[in-house]
Amino acid sequence: MIRKMQLPLQTLNLILGFMVWVIISSLMPFITEDIAIPPGKLAMVTAIPVVLGSILRIPLGYYANIFGARIVFLVSFILLLFPVYYISEASTMMDLIIGGLFLGIGGAVFSVGVTSLPKYYPKEKHGFVNGMYGIGNLGTAVTTFSAPIVATQIGWAPTVKLYLILLLVFIALNFFLGDRHEAKVKTPIMEQIKGVYKNEKLWFFSLFYFITFGSFVAFTVYLPNFLVSNFELTKVDAGMRTAGFIAIATFFRPIGGWLADRFQPLFLLVGTFSVYTVAAILLAFSPGITLYTVGCLAIAVCAGMGNGIIFKLVPFYFNKQAGIVNGIVSMMGGLGGFFPPILLSTIHAATGQYSIGFMLLSQVALASLILVIWLYYQGTQSNE
Repeated sequence: MIRKMQLPLQTLNLILGFMVWVIISSLMPFITEDIAIPPGKLAMVTAIPVVLGSILRIPLGYYANIFGARIVFLVSFILLLFPVYYISEASTMMDLIIGGLFLGIGGAVFSVGVTSLPKYYPKEKHGFVNGMYGIGNLGTAVTTFSAPIVATQIGWAPTVKLYLILLLVFIALNFFLGDRHEAKVKTPIMEQIKGVYKNEKLWFFSLFYFITFGSFVAFTVYLPNFLVSNFELTKVDAGMRTAGFIAIATFFRPIGGWLADRFQPLFLLVGTFSVYTVAAILLAFSPGITLYTVGCLAIAVCAGMGNGIIFKLVPFYFNKQAGIVNGIVSMMGGLGGFFPPILLSTIHAATGQYSIGFMLLSQVALASLILVIWLYYQGTQSNE
């Protein structure tokens, strides 16, 4: 019974982790009414939680193998109580930066489930299982959609405090329902790193996830403020549109994993990066709200599909080092969400528009497309 509970429990854990991860960016239009933040620093403040959320993915993926998912989720949620309370009492930009840095723990828990859950299922189901776990991305949509609505009624600080209650509930759930007997893998971390860092596929998969998950996080962080400032939408409307982007990306993640179980994953990535390239070029021309929405929705579909496909590839090529590789690849994806908002903000400050930033995204997607085609061709050649 406990073993069967792990997929739904760990998926709910990820939902909560991601809900906490994006508290600041979701409530930023409200926070800026009370705390003065220079326009040039806005992108940095909202991107800060992504830093620790990326770097911690390597040790959390490793420790999930050593101690099991139950212990790692428990410790992570206990630690998150402190930054959440600190942010609810914030009065300066520095408070938001300090608290936001440690909110990154919420994003780092992603590597726990993708390391733990494949132990419970046969290889032919790994793509679908990791895709279902990836539904936890919905946590960002839940906060982006609901936090502004709640904050309108009770204020942003009490809204943040509500997350303390959720964390306490999930600490209890993991204590009682987590699997105490999960299979452990105790290979030293440096030994695992030495076994994979020279493998070119590790860095290719890292680049691919840098784009797919990175753009998911970047758009989640960047859209609420951008839609308000650039298209003059209301804060709640911007939150709902961002939540729609997140929901679509999340919905397509298990579909990507399911398709990767049935078809050649690299071939599926060819289609994904082709659409990415075109959609990013569309956004680069600064269209009106209708075409901008079309471009964003296309990227949402590609981000979700790509995220699901890539985590089918990792256990397939790195079965014995899945924990550390999941950590490295997911870290690169998280970092992919950190740099774009800051880069876009810098470009906008220099040029007054975002076009160059989106064109850069299209070129990186095009480079990835070429690499995927090369990998696919290399694989078909080796099978002949």
